[in-house]
Formats: sequence, C-alpha cells, structure tokens
Amino acid sequence: MKKLILLFIFVALQISAFAQLSAVESKLVDRVDYNNEDGLELLKEIIAINSGTMNFEGVKQVGDVLHKEFDDLGFETSWEDGSEFNRSGHLIAKHFGSENAPKILLIGHLDTVFEKDSPFQEMTMVDENTMKAPGIADMKGGDVIMLQALRALKENNHLKDMNIWVVMTGDEEYSGSPLELSKKALIDAAKWADIAIGFENGDGNPATANISRRGSIKWELKTEGNPAHSSQIFREDVGAGAIFEASRILNAFYEELRSEEFLTFNPGMMIGGTTLEHDAVNKSGTAFGKDNVVSKEVIISGDLRGLSPEQVERVKAKMQDIVSQNRPQTKATLTFYPGYPPMAPTDGNRELLSIYSDVSEDLGQGKVVAVNPLKAGAADVSFTADFVDMAIDAVGMSGADDHTVNEVGYVPKFKTQTQRAAILLLRLQNWEN
Repeated sequence: MKKLILLFIFVALQISAFAQLSAVESKLVDRVDYNNEDGLELLKEIIAINSGTMNFEGVKQVGDVLHKEFDDLGFETSWEDGSEFNRSGHLIAKHFGSENAPKILLIGHLDTVFEKDSPFQEMTMVDENTMKAPGIADMKGGDVIMLQALRALKENNHLKDMNIWVVMTGDEEYSGSPLELSKKALIDAAKWADIAIGFENGDGNPATANISRRGSIKWELKTEGNPAHSSQIFREDVGAGAIFEASRILNAFYEELRSEEFLTFNPGMMIGGTTLEHDAVNKSGTAFGKDNVVSKEVIISGDLRGLSPEQVERVKAKMQDIVSQNRPQTKATLTFYPGYPPMAPTDGNRELLSIYSDVSEDLGQGKVVAVNPLKAGAADVSFTADFVDMAIDAVGMSGADDHTVNEVGYVPKFKTQTQRAAILLLRLQNWEN
C-alpha cells in the first residue's frame, strides 16, 4: 500500500509539473522525448569529428552532417566559404513561413578549441548521466538541441509558418580576419531578425541564461628603451629601459582599473629583451637579452572585456592615458584590435528571458534567471545586439569545464533543454507584445 501511495504522489507531481502546458505543447514535448535517442546519436557522430577552428576540413565535415539535417527539415541550406577570412566557413539555413510571424535568428557554431594536435579527441562516459567529450558543451550539444527542437516542431506541423534563419559559424572560438567578413553572415541575419537566440552553454547551469555578454577585444602593448650597459641604467641619457616601462604600465592597469564592475583585462603573453621574434598569428615568440644590458623592447598582448560599448571606450581611453606617461627615455604604444562587441542587458532581453523562464517553470524545470556576466565569455550572439529587439543566449547543452580536456555534458539535460527550446519557439510564434 505504501508503494502504491508513493506512486500516486509521483504521478500527481508529474501532472502538476506539466499543468501549465497546453495540449499542443504537451504533444510537442512528447515528440521531443520520442526523438531524443536519435538526437544523442547525432551528437555522438559530430563529436567524433575533430573540428578545431584551424582544422578547416573537420569544421566543414561537421557542417556537412548538419547541412543534411537542415535539408531534411525543409530549410534552404548553404555553405559560406571562409577563404576570404582564412577560416573554413559558415553553415546557413533559412526557413520562411508566414509574413506576420516573428523573424527568429538561431545561432550555433561548428568549431571547438580542440585542434588536431589536442590530446582530447574522444568521447567517454564518466557515468550514465555525464558524457566527457571535446566540444560537447561548447557547443555541439547546443547545435543538436537546436535541430531537435526544430525537428519536433516540424513533425507536429508547427514549423511551416515560422520564419527561422540559422547561422552556425565556423570560427567562434578563433575569429577569422578581417572581422567584417568573418561575421558578415551573422550580422546580415541579425539585420533581418526581430529575435536572436544563442545555443551556447553559458555558465553551464540550466537555471541561468544570458541576457548580456561582455565584449572581448584584443590589445597589444609595445615599449621601447635605450639599450646600454646595465651599469648605466637610470642615467639621464639611458633611462629606465623597456621592461621597467612595461611593468609600470601593467601595474597601473592593475591598480587603477581592476575594481571596476564587470571589467576584466588580461595580459596573456609577454616577451622582452634586446632582440625579439614575435609571431602574432600563433601567439608565440622568443627573446634574447643579457643581465648586463638594458632592455630595448617588450611586446605584451592581452584582452579587454566590458559590459557596454560606453564602458569599453572609457576604459580604452584610460589605458591610453596610462601608457602615455612614459618613464625617462622610453616610448610605449597601445593598439586595440576589433573583437566581439558587448551585448548589454536591455528590456527586450529581459522580456525574452521572462518568456523562457515561464516555459521552464511550466515544464516543471524551475525558474531561469540571468547569469552574472562575469561567469560567461564572449559569444557570437553579441554581434546581433545592435539590430534585434530581443536576444538571449545559453539555452544549449548544460555541462562543465569547457575549453579544457575535462569538458563534460550532462546527458539528461539534453532532453530537457530541447523541450525548453521547442516550447519557447512555439510560444514566440504566437507571442504578441
């Protein structure tokens, strides 16, 4: 009798959890569940293909697999060759339905941080609920969740009226150059769209999603000094040398800027001495110097991340001011390069998060709140920020330790995240502001 009572309680809780779903939405959830194993097999197939950003053939191979999947869903699908920006390319898929339906941009990426020489190439099951694999969370899991949601919508006859434009980039982890060509496909789609949804993993927690993302731009600092015998350093005509000047600047960045909210800046590489060889493309270099010679030059490269364009521009100006206050007989130049723009939180983004959170709660999966921007890096969705009315990111595969050889995805969340995505798209189709 006790077991029977517990069974009744369990069933009642399950019914209550789905009480807010309409009959149409419940049927859509059933279709997601029915297709789940096929989706996991597709995920395993593309995980087995190395698609490190600079493995152009591997990125294209993943694109070819997903190209066929979109074709099967009735999308107009194409491959944009990336030779003009020195990358493999992008997968584009379009589906146009009713003129009055919202225009929705879905964003994924095909590349991972794990190149062909990475020791991390194969999938293993840590336990029955945890899959360890290169790129499973960032973001092959999200790519397949997107497809599975669209598949369920099609099979329940909802996709036919929807306006969907999919961009899966091949260089999210290491952007091609020039950036205006690398991100053109994404920006063109954003100019068309009303709503942008990114299927990245965010902070890996299904209880959060991104309504903002900090931008990421690269900077390079070069300092120069007068080479001389070290016994003469600090003399009026010799000065402090390039390394002391570089250390002054870095210390001032640290002391004057690090307390600002949502701002981070990181010097990732530094070489200095009498002579340098610097490979900017591969982020490497060598230096020669002697203990008894005043340093001639230093090169430091790093990144800068802020939450709004205004914050980024203000900090850039402050950094340039610090750089200009040179030590005796030294020079310094600071150069900023184009990068990922920030996506600031907006009312539209908050409203989209509210809709998504309602979906999650109606599915019995709990409330979804905005993630702290400090817990998530830059992503392709940021390039849509200036064009769409509403944007959200991190609705993809839950997991942990992405960008490391310990990257994992949580298998049960693959189905629940797909359920959320499918219901969200259905509700947006019928949503009225």
